[in-house]
Amino acid sequence: MKNRSELREIIMRVIYQISIMKNASLEYDVDNLINEQLEVKNEFVESIVYGILKHDDILIEKANLYMDNWTIDRLNNVDQAILKIGIYELLYTDTPDVVAINEAIELSKIYSDEKVTKMINAVLDSIYKNK
Repeated sequence: MKNRSELREIIMRVIYQISIMKNASLEYDVDNLINEQLEVKNEFVESIVYGILKHDDILIEKANLYMDNWTIDRLNNVDQAILKIGIYELLYTDTPDVVAINEAIELSKIYSDEKVTKMINAVLDSIYKNK
């Protein structure tokens, strides 16, 4: 059984794949993308992935609101996925805010450069303070 941090990494990969496929105008099935990443069905992964897809416009709007002279679409697809996971967890789940922010930062330390990690931290911190 994977822990929540490992599951968030899976969520990031699924959201990344979806954004790549959307940008290339390719058809995809969300459930198949999720199932390719998991040995067993996982409600946490499904709820976060579908939640991000459902609230994508709001997540983008929130990110852009707190990015100084920048927009989320200028980030690469992995960084966008990490930021969306963090924002979604802050706004729509009962994950403690500090945990949601920390988990996104830890993912970005692995997959992003230091400047992007700082930006993600600043955006999530601003959203947290203005909830």
